[in-house]
Amino acid sequence: MQAQEKPMLERRQASPEQSIWWNKLSLAQKFSASSLGKFGYELSFVRNEQGRSLAVLTCSSGVAVITEDGDINTSPNIKIRD
Repeated sequence: MQAQEKPMLERRQASPEQSIWWNKLSLAQKFSASSLGKFGYELSFVRNEQGRSLAVLTCSSGVAVITEDGDINTSPNIKIRD
């Protein structure tokens, strides 16, 4: 009896490049977001505070933010509404 192979399912809705938020990122943020994507993080939204953008990424294990300069913080003091 042969084992049936299950088809692979794509869980992402859209690639980051197609996200409306992707165009709002700085080049440094795009590089950092791509790096975090390898660990399952997905870009959720971009928050603008005091003229600076802050990219917010989520995954099953938590939240990460990326500053305009590309600095990654995987333990941010931020609350995400459901």
